[in-house]
Amino acid sequence: MLGEGARTLGDRMKLLQRYILIELLKVFALLLSVLTVMLVFVGVFREAQQSGLGAVQIVQILPYIIPSLLPYTIPATLLLAVCVVYGRLSGDLEIVAAKSAGINPLSLLLPAFGLGVVLAAGSFVLSDRIIPWAVTQMQQKISDALEDIFLDRLRVQHHISDPAQGYSISVMEVRGKTLILPTFQYLPRGGSPSTLQAEEARIEFNLEKQVVILNLLNCQIDAPNKTSLYVARESIEFPLPDEVSRAKPRHMSLASLRTSMQQSRADIEEMSARRDIEAAFALTTGRFESLAEPRIVSVPGKQRHERYQYHKMRTEVHSRYSLSTSCLFFVILGAPYSISQGKKQFLTTFFLCFMPILLLYYPVMLLMMNLSKSGGIDSAWAMWVPNAILFVVGWGVLKRVLQH
Repeated sequence: MLGEGARTLGDRMKLLQRYILIELLKVFALLLSVLTVMLVFVGVFREAQQSGLGAVQIVQILPYIIPSLLPYTIPATLLLAVCVVYGRLSGDLEIVAAKSAGINPLSLLLPAFGLGVVLAAGSFVLSDRIIPWAVTQMQQKISDALEDIFLDRLRVQHHISDPAQGYSISVMEVRGKTLILPTFQYLPRGGSPSTLQAEEARIEFNLEKQVVILNLLNCQIDAPNKTSLYVARESIEFPLPDEVSRAKPRHMSLASLRTSMQQSRADIEEMSARRDIEAAFALTTGRFESLAEPRIVSVPGKQRHERYQYHKMRTEVHSRYSLSTSCLFFVILGAPYSISQGKKQFLTTFFLCFMPILLLYYPVMLLMMNLSKSGGIDSAWAMWVPNAILFVVGWGVLKRVLQH
């Protein structure tokens, strides 16, 4: 009889766990869909406003915006789902009934903890694999759209200038993707202006090299203090517009980040070695005035920039693990807190639980990120400080729930 009672209790516990998991999945899926749709429209309109995209381009980039939003929506949505399900169970006294039947409340929290682990792994895969791919595809769509927008503006206005990048283009007309009688003027920072005139030219946006390539045919090049030069073919490159910028660390895979970090370290060491060799050579030969030359004086500034880039990428590596696992820590705090506040409305419970997270977790995370990027602290442990705070607070609430 005792064995039969134990089996019955175990079956009841498994049935209740299955019921809780199904409820969590249903509520989570519904809330995630609603929140993601709302944020997608915000993201689409922002991209459209920044890049000047049309309706067709907006539809094309829409599928690639969704993955980039999920790592931010999943933790908050999971917290809300946990508050809804466990708050309702506690409010209906089902938790009390389970305790009376001899079921440990911790076993009722296992479905939420398990879902938190699964979503943490999914968030990591999203941030490491899917988001870099989606961002690359979205940038390619924007690049193609910018090429069309660029040509349309030239076709209508016959002139485009970008003082920030230091170039301007004038054309007689545009036929397809061919510029007729283009005049290209380029003024690099700290350099002298150059003017190129050609019979025709073709323009292309190269996202991989982050440049716009202008292929000129029968071109005359006029540079200051130099004789005019005539060439049959000439290709010039200038930076992409700001809308298609170089990939940011958060849009790179971990493999790419680690490769870039190794390159940054190698560049820092190379700059130091080169500066030391040149300084030693200058001291040995008595050319002391060369120590004040820009190639030597500018090295510390370049090294600081490379160190900042290195720490920025290293911070991204560790923050990716930390932010991905935040789903689990949100559950560790939210699930027992919802049980302890079962008499209140689930929205009230959610706000009472989420407001401290909003006012403490994210500010601490941003502070740790900024300090880590500047190299002031080690990102390997700093990125886990916010999660540690949630765990300590959540463990305290969980102990109180288990005791009472």
